[in-house]
Formats: sequence, C-alpha cells, structure tokens
Amino acid sequence: MQHNIQNHRSSSRRDLLKCTGTLASLMLMGKLVPAVYAADAPAAARIGIGVNMEYVRHDDKSFEWGVEKAAQLGYEYVEPMVHWGRELLSEAGYFHSVSLLDDPYRVKRACEKAGIKLSGLSTHTPLCKPEISTEWLKQAIRFAAECGAPVVNTDEGPKPKWTTEDQDHTLMTYVLTEAAAVAEPRKIAIGIEPHQQYSKSPQGLKKILDLVKSPAIGINFDTGNSYLAGQDPYVWLESVLPNLVHLHAKDISVTQSSAERGKVTGTPVGCACGKGVIDWKKIVKLAQRAPRPIVFSVECGTIEQAEFSVTHLREALKAV
Repeated sequence: MQHNIQNHRSSSRRDLLKCTGTLASLMLMGKLVPAVYAADAPAAARIGIGVNMEYVRHDDKSFEWGVEKAAQLGYEYVEPMVHWGRELLSEAGYFHSVSLLDDPYRVKRACEKAGIKLSGLSTHTPLCKPEISTEWLKQAIRFAAECGAPVVNTDEGPKPKWTTEDQDHTLMTYVLTEAAAVAEPRKIAIGIEPHQQYSKSPQGLKKILDLVKSPAIGINFDTGNSYLAGQDPYVWLESVLPNLVHLHAKDISVTQSSAERGKVTGTPVGCACGKGVIDWKKIVKLAQRAPRPIVFSVECGTIEQAEFSVTHLREALKAV
C-alpha cells in the first residue's frame, strides 16, 4: 500500500511538472494564454473578430453609439481610437474618438454594457516625432492598462522633413525605449504597423521592431497596407507570426488596387472584407499558427461594409 501511495505521489509530481511546463510555454508577457489557443486548436478558437471604430467615421455619432452598433452587428471586439487633448466633435458626441484625458473606465463601461471586448487601442502617433509621440504613447499605454485593452497600435508616422533616415531611427529608438518601459510592467503590447515610409517593406518593419529589445514590442500586421505597398501580404504575414500581437483586417478594392498599388504605403480604411483582393481563408490559415490568440480588427469605412465583413470573416473561419 505504501509503495502504491509513493508511486501515486511520484506520478502526481510528474503530472504537475508536465502541466507547469505546458502552462509556462503558454505564457506571453506575463499573461496566461488558455490551452484552447494551442497550435492545434481550430481557427475559430484562436482568432477573434473585431472592428476598428473608424467604421463609423462618417456617421457623426459618439463612441458609445459605435460600440453598441458593433455589438449589434455581431462583433466580439472593438478597437477604439484615442487622441491626445480635446477636440470639438468628440466632445459634442459627433465623432467616435476618445480623449486620453477621459476616464479609461468610460471605455471599459461602454464595452461591458454592450457585451463586447477590447482588442486594443488605435494609438497612431508618429514615432519619428518624439515631441508628439513620447508622452502620447506612454499615456495611451497607461490608459489601455486601466480600460482593459491588451495592445496599443502605432506606426512611425510621417517623418520630419529635415531629418535623415539614421536620425529618424534614433528618434524612434528613444520613443520606443520610453514607451516599452511603461508597457512592460503593465503587460501591454505595442503593435508596430506597416503604414509609412520605413515600415512599407518587411525589412523596414523588422528594422523598427529590432530597435529596442523588449517583450512589449510586437507587430500589428495590416493586410491592406502591406498589399498597397507592393508587397506579398501572405509571405510578409508568415514572416512576422512570432511577433504578431494584433491584425488589421483591411481589404482593398480592385479599383483602389489598380490605382494605388506600389504608389502608396497604406490607406486609412479599406473596403468590406471579402469584396476586395485579399484571400481571407489564406490569412486565417496563417494567423492561426501565431503563438498567441489574434484578433482580426476590421478596418473599413461604413457600417454596411462592417456588416458584410463580419459575416465573411466568420465564413472564412468556419471553412478553415
């Protein structure tokens, strides 16, 4: 009997150690990733569908209205846009952007009321201009931690007219170092997006990613921007999977593709997912191989496009 008890205890210890090892391998920046998100989990379990609040940019409505509408359309997540300071339209309830001077619980409560979650914050501030971006990004990270958004998304922004490329990367290093110091203890990820002059290629985006060695800095991949910049979005996405923290699901119409591909570095919003050139089943297959769960945050310009997008992406998830 004593021998059996000892064997049971030994087996229990081994099971515990095995379980602990599995849990440790699923840790990301101090946050536990549920086992359902293991590499062999179905795509529908590993990928969430959200919408960037720009989908109501032309509707002259408040942030709260846009959150409620996203939930009604069937989205699981929203990605609010935040700005520094105050501006008239948002304060009057005619625009969806939220001031970083507001109480972060305004965002938290609106999402809880609508039964929707936060995928991240759209915090696009020019990393090449530290006089703008340093405090903006740091404040956004603190805001995200309090409202419950796991990611803040940004890009290098338009560069100053007088700086060299080397100088711009030094400036970005300063900003990202300061931001990472705020993000790391709060377990917030900073998603660098391909959008501007340096991040328009895989090599350029990687150079920005490598400026600061921090577990807080990752990639917010934009399918539409990468395509418009003349790149292969599927090859590029596959190359950044280890660092992927968020994804902008942006489709590009045939008309826009013909007019702009290879001539621009990105676009604010695209067409409805499934109405353009992006193969979403292929994107889903790639994204489900990422080492962490990923939210597809739809970037389109109208409610109708958002409604079509969520249906199309759900179908793509089911088909994979």
